Amino acid sequence: MPLLHDQELSAAFDHAAGTYDRFTAANPGYRAGLRRSARRLRLPDRGAALRILDLGCGTGSSTAALLSAAPRAHVTAVDASAGMLERAEAKPWPPGAVEFVHGPAEQLTEAGVRGPFDAVFAAYLFRNLSDPDGVLAAVRDLLAPAGRLAVHEYTLSGARAHRALWTGVCRGGLVPVASLRGDGRLYRHLWRSVLDFDDAPDFRARLRRAGFEDVRVLPATGWQWGIVHTFVARRGGAA
Repeated sequence: MPLLHDQELSAAFDHAAGTYDRFTAANPGYRAGLRRSARRLRLPDRGAALRILDLGCGTGSSTAALLSAAPRAHVTAVDASAGMLERAEAKPWPPGAVEFVHGPAEQLTEAGVRGPFDAVFAAYLFRNLSDPDGVLAAVRDLLAPAGRLAVHEYTLSGARAHRALWTGVCRGGLVPVASLRGDGRLYRHLWRSVLDFDDAPDFRARLRRAGFEDVRVLPATGWQWGIVHTFVARRGGAA
């Protein structure tokens, strides 16, 4: 099947927004994995006076993970899906802690997102982008010198066993259940987008080509071992 992109993908997320949190809650380790990746940013002083960009915030699970790791930070949370963003905004947040912005990752300037940010967090985003390299370049420009990036993403290890496991999980559970809710097309996209995207070594190389340094690849735990990774890096080069 062809992958979904841009407005078509945003519309699919809009349709799924009402049940998305319940669906992800059934995924063992989903929220714990996001919190672990947020902690891997190693932000100092509980995030005091820091600005963080949560790119592709969805219904706010990644935003909550960031505030768990850095409760004194200010988070700008951006998503292309109005439906997902509406769900995120409706949740209780500490006063003044989060600013929500509707806009695609490819058009951050047009959406009014301005740097510099001390850190950028992107969960389950890059495999959905038509131009991941262009977005990485924009992210690098938005970061302060030596600013930190954490990408939490479905990126297979490259082992055939992990590829087969991912297909088994999707075809045996995710896609059939989502289809009953009318969201089969979105979750078929999820399945295929992971298979078609970079594996973990390739995405690490992509980050280095984009000008990031000290790139580390850290695995998820549980059933997601070899399927989900955290990529932690910092902005390289001059300001």
